[in-house]
Amino acid sequence: MKTQLLPTSQDAVDQAGVLLRQGEVVAIPTETVYGLAASSLNGEAVKKIFSAKGRPQDNPLISHIADLSMLEMVVRDVPQAAYRLAEAFWPGPLTMILPRSEQVADEVCAGLETASVRMPSHPVAQAVIRAAGVPLAAPSANLSGSPSPTTAQDVFADMNGKIPLILDGGACEVGVESTVVSLAGPKPVLLRPGYITKGQLEQVLECEVLLADAVLHPLKQGEKAASPGMKYKHYAPKAEVTILKGPFSAYVSYVEKHCEPGTFCLCFAGEENSLPCPCVLYGHEKDPAEQAQRLFSALRELDARGAERVYARCPEEGGIALAVYNRLLRAAAFRVIEL
Repeated sequence: MKTQLLPTSQDAVDQAGVLLRQGEVVAIPTETVYGLAASSLNGEAVKKIFSAKGRPQDNPLISHIADLSMLEMVVRDVPQAAYRLAEAFWPGPLTMILPRSEQVADEVCAGLETASVRMPSHPVAQAVIRAAGVPLAAPSANLSGSPSPTTAQDVFADMNGKIPLILDGGACEVGVESTVVSLAGPKPVLLRPGYITKGQLEQVLECEVLLADAVLHPLKQGEKAASPGMKYKHYAPKAEVTILKGPFSAYVSYVEKHCEPGTFCLCFAGEENSLPCPCVLYGHEKDPAEQAQRLFSALRELDARGAERVYARCPEEGGIALAVYNRLLRAAAFRVIEL
């Protein structure tokens, strides 16, 4: 298959809409990461997403809508709490899990009785959803398990020859996938941290939001993934990543003892001059939003530079930084050394 990489224009959006209505898959930009989109109502089209990504079909997908009139195509029994969150954070990087609609394809929900839905804020994503006229299931547009794409060029590197069209909407502003909160149970549960923080959700809902154990630990044996991003290893470069948790002085000392050929540091801006190994930077230590925006491109840079082993500086574990730590944990397959 020939893959077109097109700059955003009305003609390109119209072309994407036609392809999606025909049951094809199109890569589109969102504010979080690039998504691999197909109609959420067409199971055969959704199967093409799994095929292109090499993604296990037990991993549910998020449906993307352009306005609230599309909500009932994806979910039912929408509680008042969902409307409060939508008013506060939509369009934006927040996904809600609710009881599924009968219209959404079984393949989107991975055997669950729930469905995931969000309203992206990126104007190109909004335009393509409207052009297609249906909600779009759209996981990250990368090969399964590898770092998520934050530029159209990242998508092309993974998807060339696998899908007919990639729309280039520039670099993604947020850089990590959306926050996922489940409203399908008696209490709200944060299943995947993102740019919208636990504290912000609690402020709007005026109640505690529980933190799922799988945010910071592997899924238990036999436990189903209720949300994308909960699998054991995700977002990973080819190199073996280990997170080093502790003060910078201890990090330097550890790296000095383990700096063999092929070893790289994944560290914060300004630290590279103190380290003996080649470094890739993922933002400043006190700027978690920048870390989130830079993380996946940094992981891809490690691959491009031939890293075999990576020692990663540990971010904080609250607010937006929790999203960064969550993605790093999975990229490292939960290898963490306490210094």
